[in-house]
Amino acid sequence: MTHPKPLPSEPVGELFKAAFRAHPAGVSIVTAAGPEGAVGLTASSVASVAVDPATLAFSVTGGRSASHIAAAQTIVVHLVGADQLELARTFADPSAPRFTASMDWEVLPTGEPLLREAQWALRCEIIHRAPLGGSVLLAAKVLDIRANPSDAGPLVYHNREFHTLLEGVPLLG
Repeated sequence: MTHPKPLPSEPVGELFKAAFRAHPAGVSIVTAAGPEGAVGLTASSVASVAVDPATLAFSVTGGRSASHIAAAQTIVVHLVGADQLELARTFADPSAPRFTASMDWEVLPTGEPLLREAQWALRCEIIHRAPLGGSVLLAAKVLDIRANPSDAGPLVYHNREFHTLLEGVPLLG
């Protein structure tokens, strides 16, 4: 008879963070119109939830941009590619200047900021907010989609670093 391995003595929170550091996630930039102008942040928690109606979910934690995004009625979720690495880094750094004159962006007629170089831009209406610990889980219905395809491949976040996936090298099973 085999005995199960004892559970590690580390707190669940530390193991949880370690588990998700080892689990790659797509990189997105979420933007909204805040009371003092455009706000945005880099997110790796965006997930597809449903196709009909097209719905996605993500979470935000603390900070000025996160609180304005959580309170917004509409947002734009930008799915970025490996060729937008610097853009993702800028929006991941709370002290970095965002929405500068040198950045390729515009305000949509509906009021949200759009990053023109993103591979995909999904304009969404937030339909549900659920506070969870220090975060807020947001569900959003997709209203419009803009495509800007690139051969750069997706940008992913893994083990606290940005990466890209090798295009054309599928795993064969």
